[in-house]
Amino acid sequence: MSFELPELPYAYDALNPYMSAETLEYHHDKHHQAYVTNGSKLLEGSGLEGKSLEDIVRESYGKNAGLFNNAAQHFNHNHFWKWMKPNGGGSIPGNLEAQIKSDLGSVDEFREAFLNAGATQFGSGWAWLVMKDGKLAVTKTPNGENPLIHGETPLLGCDVWEHSYYIDYRNARPKYLEAFFDSLVNWEYVAELYEAAK
Repeated sequence: MSFELPELPYAYDALNPYMSAETLEYHHDKHHQAYVTNGSKLLEGSGLEGKSLEDIVRESYGKNAGLFNNAAQHFNHNHFWKWMKPNGGGSIPGNLEAQIKSDLGSVDEFREAFLNAGATQFGSGWAWLVMKDGKLAVTKTPNGENPLIHGETPLLGCDVWEHSYYIDYRNARPKYLEAFFDSLVNWEYVAELYEAAK
């Protein structure tokens, strides 16, 4: 078994002006491809061949740092491309919105918490909306870590590594996070993951 780079679900220029074709080409074709290439090499002889990507992430954590870093980032990016769509953002599907209000106060409070998680993640990492024990929470992780290793199900993640935004926003990470949340998120995909996690 080896990892495979998924096709982007839209054209390179489809997320303009919020994410440029140049960013997507570098991020998908170079960065994600590197996780796939390196992860596939490190998987050989690891004893985890044939396992699901989720199990590889969970079982390599704390035991095989190289494999974990590449497998986790492969998992994160497989979803990241689907967490965005042209003309994204907007209203959140009903069941998910209702639980956001129940667990996080309001959509505005959720937005603020999510943007804050991304803005305050020191260095590289991710901001997340997760499900744990039937409740929604906003979290953040460093580097390639993801909610799987904390017993959580990721429903939405935003990549705050500099290669995700520096071409378009330079060092203005908060502006990138706002554009992601308000104009790029594919809430239908988030809702799919939410329904599956319930």
